[in-house]
Order: sequence, then C-alpha cells, then structure tokens
Amino acid sequence: MEEKIRRIKELTALLTEAGKAYYQESRELMSNYQYDQLYDELAGLEKETGVILSGSPTQKVGYEVLSELPKEAHESPMLSLDKTKDVEDLAQWLGDQAGLLSWKLDGLTIVLTYENGSLVKAVTRGNGEIGEVITSNARAFSNVPLSIAYKGQLVLRGEAVISYSDFKAINQEIQDGDARYKNPRNLCSGSVRQLNSQITAQRNVKFMAFALVKADGVDFHNRRREQFAWLESQGFEVVEHCLVDKDCVREAVKGFSERIEGYDIPSDGLVLLFDDIAYGESLGRTAKFPRNAIAFKWADEVRATRLTMIEWSPSRTGLINPVAIFEPVELEGTTVSRASVHNISIMEALKLGEGDEITVYKANMIIPQIADNLTRSGKVQIPKHCPVCGGDTEIRQMDEVRSLYCTNPDCQAKKIKSFTLFVSRDALNVDGLSEATLEKFIGAGFIHEFSDIFHLEQHQEAIVEMEGFGQKSYDNLMASIKKASHTTLPRVIYGLGIAGIGLANAKVLCRKFRFDFDAMRHASYEELLDIDGIGDVLAKAWMDYFADGKNNGQVDRLLAELELKKEEAVSEEEAVFAGKTFVITGSLEKFSNRKALQALIESKGGKVSGSVSAKTSYLINNDTASNSSKNKKAKELGIPILSEEDFTMLLASEEERLWQAQGTEEEENAD
Repeated sequence: MEEKIRRIKELTALLTEAGKAYYQESRELMSNYQYDQLYDELAGLEKETGVILSGSPTQKVGYEVLSELPKEAHESPMLSLDKTKDVEDLAQWLGDQAGLLSWKLDGLTIVLTYENGSLVKAVTRGNGEIGEVITSNARAFSNVPLSIAYKGQLVLRGEAVISYSDFKAINQEIQDGDARYKNPRNLCSGSVRQLNSQITAQRNVKFMAFALVKADGVDFHNRRREQFAWLESQGFEVVEHCLVDKDCVREAVKGFSERIEGYDIPSDGLVLLFDDIAYGESLGRTAKFPRNAIAFKWADEVRATRLTMIEWSPSRTGLINPVAIFEPVELEGTTVSRASVHNISIMEALKLGEGDEITVYKANMIIPQIADNLTRSGKVQIPKHCPVCGGDTEIRQMDEVRSLYCTNPDCQAKKIKSFTLFVSRDALNVDGLSEATLEKFIGAGFIHEFSDIFHLEQHQEAIVEMEGFGQKSYDNLMASIKKASHTTLPRVIYGLGIAGIGLANAKVLCRKFRFDFDAMRHASYEELLDIDGIGDVLAKAWMDYFADGKNNGQVDRLLAELELKKEEAVSEEEAVFAGKTFVITGSLEKFSNRKALQALIESKGGKVSGSVSAKTSYLINNDTASNSSKNKKAKELGIPILSEEDFTMLLASEEERLWQAQGTEEEENAD
C-alpha cells in the first residue's frame, strides 16, 4: 500500500507538470502515448487504493468563489503548546516515556474532516475556539487527498504551508518590490483564506498532517507513531518525525537544528509528543496548554557587542531608568544600539560597566534586551544627582527591586512628562501643546500646575512673541484649550498621572464608584482591591496620591476649570463583559474606528488595554492568522483571537446567557 501511495504522488506531480507545459507553455515533456499510459496507471491506482489527491489530472477542477468565509466553532478548543528553549527540559519532560519529535511548522493550522472516504470540511484554527470554513480552498491544496480508502469519519489536524522555494518564485513574479510578500507564513495565510479557490490553487499550498483527532474503528495499538503511519497509508503527507527517549532526544534535536538552513518548509521550532496515546491523554490539560505535548523553540538571535555607556532617563514619576547604549548590531533584521535595563537591581545583577562585552537579543523578536555581560566589570556609577534638574537622587526598594528616583518635586523632567501626559489624546486632548511647547511654557513660568493651562490667556502677549508662535497659533491653542475643558472624569483621572492608573483602569474606577469622584478619592484599601484589575500596588499608588494635601488642592483647582460630561454607570444587566479585558489591534471594518469598538466594550462593563498580557481575555484582530507581535503573544498565552464578526457573536451569546440567567433567577424568586 505504501508503495502504491508513493506512486500516486509521483504520477500526480509528473502528469500535472506535463499538462501545464503542454497547455500553458506550448511545449511537450512526453508524447501523448506516454501521457495516456501514465494517466491510465494513475486512474487504476486511485481506484484500487481509494486515494485521490487534489490536483490529480483524473479530476475535473471546479473552483469556487465566495463572498465571505463562513465561521464555525470547533468541537473542542485548539490550545497552544507550552514552550521551552532548553533541550534539557525535553529530556526531563519525557521521563521514562517514548516520544515523537517533529518539526513545528510555521504556517496555518487546519482541521480536515472526511466522511465516507471524501473530504467534506476544512476549518482554520482561527482563535482556537472559532475558525473559518475553507473547504473549497483545501480542495485546491497541492497534496490534500480528496478521497481516501477509510470510510468512517476521520478528523485530523495539520499545517498549511508554502515552501521557501515556492515563496521565492511567487515573489519574483511581482515587479513592485513593496508589494512582495514578507514571509512564507503571511503568504500562506492569505492564500488559505482566499475567497477565490483558484488563487489558492496557484500558490501551491501544501498540507502536512501532525495530529489524528478521530478515526473510529481503527486500532493504533495505543501509539501515535501508528497513527502517523496510518495517515500516510491514506495518502496524507505527515510532518517529518522520529522516535526518541530521554537519552537520545538531545542528539535528535541537534540533528534537526543542523538541517534548519536547508529545510525548505518554514519551521519555528520542534514539537515533542508522547507516543503513548492513553498516557498523554490521561495528563489532561491546563487552562492554556495540553499536557501531552511540548514545543521546543530555537534560541533567540543573540549578538555580541560593546557597552559604551549607561544613560539615565528620568520619567514623570521621578523614576530614573538606566538605558544601555552599545555599539550598533543587526538583530532580527534591524539595527539596534540601545536597550532598557529597567532598574538598578537588573543592572547590578549583570554587573554592567562601560567597555564591557555584552550579548543582546530581541525579546519576542521586538524589544532589545541584554542577554549577558561577558566581562562583568561592574564599573557603573549610580548618579547622586538627577541628570535633568540636578536634584538629589535616592535608591528605593519595592518587592526586592531597587530603583533610582529623583527626590526634587519640582524637577523639570517630572513636570514636562506629567503635563505631556495630561494634554495627550487619551487625557485632556489639548492640540497645540507639544512637549517642546510645554517645556517653553514651564520654563517661562506660565505653567506650575494643571489648572494653569486654562489661564494661559494671561500670557497672551508673551506667547504671541515666542519663536514658532504668532496670533493664529495662539488663537488655535486657546480654542483647543476651551474644547478640552469639556471632558469626562476618566480622562481627567488618567491625565493626573497616578502611577499605574491608565485610561482603562480610570474607567473601571469610575464605573465602580458610579462616577462619584469624592467617593473615589476617599476609597479604602479594601474597596480598591475589590475592583477588577486593581491590585496591591495600584491601590497603594492611588491612596498615596490622594493622601497628599498638595495633590488634592491641585485636583480641586483643576476640577473648577472643567465641565464634566455626565456618564451613566453600566447596570448589571448590561455588564456582560464585566471582568473581561480586551486588546484591539489592526484595521476595523464594521466599526468606524477603535474608539467606537472600545466604547461598546466599556458600555458592556469590559475593559480595553493596549497590550496583551496574562490578564487579557480576548485579542480583537480581523487578521486572526497574522504573525503580528500581539497575535504571537496571544497564541503563546492561549488567549482567543477574535475578528469583529467573532466579537459580535460573542457579545450576542453573552447577552443571551445573561438574559437566560436572569430569567431563571426571577423564576426561582417567584417560586
């Protein structure tokens, strides 16, 4: 059977190439007699084995054009894998068990379903809970069996991929360099999710099986390797794998790593899966990861360079961050020359010193970080004076982390950064007050506290005469300030710059205290901790800010200048997203902009954050399969990625669920 399947693949490829040469390129690779002979051989083998590959010349190709890809929920969530970069972890994870080590392919995960020997459905992974139905496109993949010998229901998972060589060939046909595809994964994602299956067929997408989900009535002798062999006997290409144990897994990983450079299929690591099916399934899963498999990620790209200096960068909170400045190096395709060290504890642990030989990398392929210090001289002098105002500095320790602070309350850096935040788009949104302009106004003594911004007309003559200003610029600034005086309480609270209180937390606080500001600033520690998203650090920061009489006086004078729009608190009946945190990224289609979507989420009791973290409930991105940094982070943390349509479905289901729950409660109360 194995030899017959191999011959089917060989004949399909050979005849397809011959047909393309004859009909599209007006040249012959073989005579008509030879073609007919091979065609008859292929047709006979397909009938004998029951295996027919997509692209087979024996099949009439019927491409399909759709208006949109339908969505479908998976029967069980498709979880991400836990990860490690240490090969020793793999040996320890295996223990006394045998495992299958395979490539971790970098494409788009697809679920195929066969019934009565025919491909009936193909669905993308999507966000792990809801995927897109791409059955017509899967039929156009270059190697997917359209018919198989097995007549029961078969469900399997695999990766849709485009090889590096095909990727290069497709890009070479595109004359405009800016229009070329960035990498094979992006090209594959776009090809698989096409609305016209003919375009998919032109991209030579391949399917590599990596998991058998269901095949009733087949005895696999409790071995994953038997499942893989059986899938191959049905005509599927299975991801390359080998059997390992704790003693040989290191050598096997080394063997894979030595082949990375020449391997034609995109891969971003390896996968280790327990061979014993029952044992692996008995381990269950965590909320984020199945326990029967683990991913091995190749180590980050690391470069050696020389540390030239430590730059000290003050912030609006007084915190002075050490920043490593080093000789420029190429990392993940860009040139970098600086990396934040975050605090003194990290700097001291690395024993940094000017002239040290260091290694650097990009965390999550984005943020430059120091990996190690090879010489560890420790010759960094912690400044005793703020580099901006010259005021005294002090080292403060919180939760075993030592950080440097400027103690001068009138430090220009604090003022400029604080006012920059206050007039920013998400706070008071004062157009015309850039950081450079604020620096001029503060330096001239026009602004000492937030309320002073609303009295700049007192300095009209001086402002009009300033370089870069004039009467028109002044008039525009005054109009912007007047407009900014009509605002909302969450914007004001965010603009105050209380450590850790972002706009999302400000909105949560307002809703919790029903927009009663006096109740908010006099809130107890326990009341604050009872708010979703407010922990010990934020609660203390809030209480410390309002324990200062000077701060309260400034806030009172500010509020006297403002007209706050009345906002209604979200009722329990509407708060279907209470306790949920969303992150929005990418372009939107159904909503006019991100603010509109954010407003809807918040009107339903939810919270919107700017970055993906372990606290994120959902990431909203219409390009659910993209390789963006937020998508990567969400996948690593097992966070569902929703399109706008997915979000709309989620909202409807949550409202239905809450409505039913309330109806049940009313019935119980009536009884």
